[in-house]
Amino acid sequence: MEFDRTGIILYTIEYKKCVAFYENIIGMNKMFDSENLTCFEFGKSYLMVELDDEYDGKKAKTERTKSCLRMNVPNVKILAEKLIAKNIKVDYQEHSWGTIAKFFDPDGNLCAFKDSGKFEKQIMDFKKVE
Repeated sequence: MEFDRTGIILYTIEYKKCVAFYENIIGMNKMFDSENLTCFEFGKSYLMVELDDEYDGKKAKTERTKSCLRMNVPNVKILAEKLIAKNIKVDYQEHSWGTIAKFFDPDGNLCAFKDSGKFEKQIMDFKKVE
């Protein structure tokens, strides 16, 4: 399978501190951002730092999902349907910012397909503002 772009999503409850760390301490270049999400260049990939808005404070920090292997693809729906046909549970979501399909690998690691078009648009819109 060929991907348009790949990325890692770091879910955090310390969103602002993590953004400052990756931007100011590590020196990563920002690709785009929004209120609860910042995307940095990460070699030929990207690192997306995102507020963990699903954390309810009840789980131990070790029980939280902290990262996601992201694969940008032209058609999320088709790939989600292929996974479902192979009995993989898929959380398919359509949002104003794009379409995603979240699923877990056999070891319980969170993975997601994301539509390439909307992601590239986020990058271009950010560059226009700079």
